[in-house]
Amino acid sequence: MISSLVAWLFNLAARLPLRVLHRLGAVVGTLTYRLSGKYAERMRENLGYALKEHPEADFNNVLNASIVEAGKGAVELMWVWCRPLVEVTASVKACYGWEHIEAARARGKGIIFLTPHLGCFDVSALYVAEHMPLTVLYRPPKLTWLERVMRSGRERAQVQLARTDVGGVRQMYKALKRAEAIGLLPDQVPGNGEGEWADFFGRPAYTMTLIGRLVKSSGASVVMTSVERLAHGSGYILRFTPLEFVVDLPISRQVNAALEKWVLMNPAQYLWSYNRYKIPAGIKPATKQEDRPT
Repeated sequence: MISSLVAWLFNLAARLPLRVLHRLGAVVGTLTYRLSGKYAERMRENLGYALKEHPEADFNNVLNASIVEAGKGAVELMWVWCRPLVEVTASVKACYGWEHIEAARARGKGIIFLTPHLGCFDVSALYVAEHMPLTVLYRPPKLTWLERVMRSGRERAQVQLARTDVGGVRQMYKALKRAEAIGLLPDQVPGNGEGEWADFFGRPAYTMTLIGRLVKSSGASVVMTSVERLAHGSGYILRFTPLEFVVDLPISRQVNAALEKWVLMNPAQYLWSYNRYKIPAGIKPATKQEDRPT
């Protein structure tokens, strides 16, 4: 019952132009920041690690922009999930680096898309899945009534969702074995035993080791992906960049280093409110020896 009501409300809101939803999202972001002390504190703290060497004025400018962009990111999902697929993918006004995708497909080893919490990352999966099968790893929302709406919005074109459990990981391996593409959020905090400590903006963050296992078992190409949100609801810019790893260094640390560079290119649209530095249940906190490269 609740899922049906939410689906109806989402479809109703999705009839509004994206520019209107972004304006509403800006209000939502601002109110959330002002009314939730914990949310606001986490945003300031996480952004502070990334901009610790920047002037205070830069920090304040990015923080203010991030507050607005976070709200846009939440509200725009109604539009992305509920508008016709052709309209959503047409909102990508420019795509840079698609030649890297074609080169990776020619290798015949599969592709691993790494899409951080940067911009409107849901758009990238739908765009890619118009061209090839794509299995995307996802964590079911805590609000169970939201999952039905989320799945219907994401499982379009050639997208197949895989839960963050043993069965979902098997789906990822099987997809790569078929030389297909998979997608995951490299900055999503994994569960107990599924990660290792690696620096992210100078602070240890529990980082998934799945990426390294998938690369080593499949030889798949790894491609960093981001979707930049344009002003005034005018659409998005999609970027793809191949990521190659140094053999002797942990892949988790190399992924985090690459993420830092991507985030700093557009820090206002990174989801600083995400609890990236949380310690999963059962995990021992990092020590200075564990979280620093040798």
